[in-house]
Amino acid sequence: QVQLVESGGRLVQAGGSLRLSCAASGGTVSSHSMNWVRQAPGKEREFVASISRDFGITTYADSVKGRFTISRDSAKNTLYLQMNTLKREDTATYYCNALNSRSGETYWGRGTQVIVSS
Repeated sequence: QVQLVESGGRLVQAGGSLRLSCAASGGTVSSHSMNWVRQAPGKEREFVASISRDFGITTYADSVKGRFTISRDSAKNTLYLQMNTLKREDTATYYCNALNSRSGETYWGRGTQVIVSS
């Protein structure tokens, strides 16, 4: 079973940058499809970005395209989300998850909170 721990969330001013981390154990970030998902207060969870297990193909929600970058470091077994030009609407709890495409199991972290102030 994969355990995921997110970190890096904090209060930041609009226009600023943050890098979120998702440390994995019990499995590797390179053997799973990895995703960032966020949930704003009073809203449903929404997809932010993904990186595929094979070839590391990245996909982004339109709302973050050009501002956020997802990446993984196999040596550190960690997933990252670089967030630039942050907007107030990026305020949310950010979760990483790992999808095992063979078993269909999805593992979730507990989230890290990002608050963007104007």
